[in-house]
Amino acid sequence: MTSAHLPQPTNRVAIMFVLALGTFILGLTEFSMMPMLPLISDTFNVTPTQSGYAISAYAMGVVVGAPILMLTTANMRKRKALVIFLTLMFIANGLSALSNSLNQLILFRFLSGLPHGAYFGAAILLAADIAPKGKRSAFMSKIFMGLTIATIVGVPIVTLVGQNLSWRYCLAGASILSLIALVFVYKVVPNVDNSKPSNLLNEFSVLKDKLVWSILGIVIIGFGGVFCIYTYIADTILDITQTPAYTISIAMVMFGIGCTLGNYFLGKAADVSAIKATGICLICTIIFAIAYVNASHNIWLLYAVIFLIGCSIGLATLIQTLLMDVSPDGHAMIGALVQCAFNVANAIGPWVGGMAIAQGAQPNQTGYVAAALFLGGFIMWVLSYMQLNAKKKLAVSA
Repeated sequence: MTSAHLPQPTNRVAIMFVLALGTFILGLTEFSMMPMLPLISDTFNVTPTQSGYAISAYAMGVVVGAPILMLTTANMRKRKALVIFLTLMFIANGLSALSNSLNQLILFRFLSGLPHGAYFGAAILLAADIAPKGKRSAFMSKIFMGLTIATIVGVPIVTLVGQNLSWRYCLAGASILSLIALVFVYKVVPNVDNSKPSNLLNEFSVLKDKLVWSILGIVIIGFGGVFCIYTYIADTILDITQTPAYTISIAMVMFGIGCTLGNYFLGKAADVSAIKATGICLICTIIFAIAYVNASHNIWLLYAVIFLIGCSIGLATLIQTLLMDVSPDGHAMIGALVQCAFNVANAIGPWVGGMAIAQGAQPNQTGYVAAALFLGGFIMWVLSYMQLNAKKKLAVSA
């Protein structure tokens, strides 16, 4: 958007709310499936491992859909692109709710994942466009806020709905919300041209930048630590902490609150120095992951550590800011790559943690595995920091 087309402050609030509503739906769609897996297993008379393919299918949909949809809609007006993505969310979630077999559910979950990364990418780029000077990262963090709020409010609610009615109502509800968000986007988001037309050659040129890949490595390796712990929180509480099942919901809420606050404050930190804030955050997560192992013997200490680990979700905004800073062009591709990286991390974390448990580790000892992943992310940060400084020195000497 040009300065002449920038919306007024009151309109910015409305636009950000509508965009965050979409990410709330995406968070609801992705994270609510985890507590609903036992219900799906019962419905289709399959094992938990088989029903877990519905989660993998969604992640695969994100990885496939993000680059394809982001690139094909890169020069499309953002309002039109967002309407297309929300339409796909409405249809795919509705079909998921009507699934007659596990294979159908897996297929429709794959379709549900296709617009996930594309919506995030388009919404973040629009937020960056309308942000006042010096507040770009803070505005982008507000887009992620919808997803983090979904972990606090949405997931616990749909879990109760699923347990007392049916998991189908949860997916149907996500479909209806997608339709509502579609109408809001059409009414609220301004129908203006993109601030900077995209060129496919420029989009693909970011793939040649080693710095881009090392920054993405921070996510792929380091962020796997978050999912490694998150996936086995319920097992840790039941087997190690040995408190009632309802404490699992409280732990999930604590994680969600941490996500929301971490996203807010790290978003502000990103506007000061994204690279330094990322390094500090990774060091803290290593400490929190190790603390998780011993904190699991006391539910109150465990709540506190889970809250702190949840704060690390704010890394999403930091990484997005870093990549946009180091790559003036190719923002559509960057938006797609970030979402792909997070979903690869979503696959790596639980897989590595599961391997440790299969070898005899206790559920709480996934904290050690997560610490190793966070350390790997920190090593990738060091490489990124060195490359960034080298680029700056080269620019000064030129």
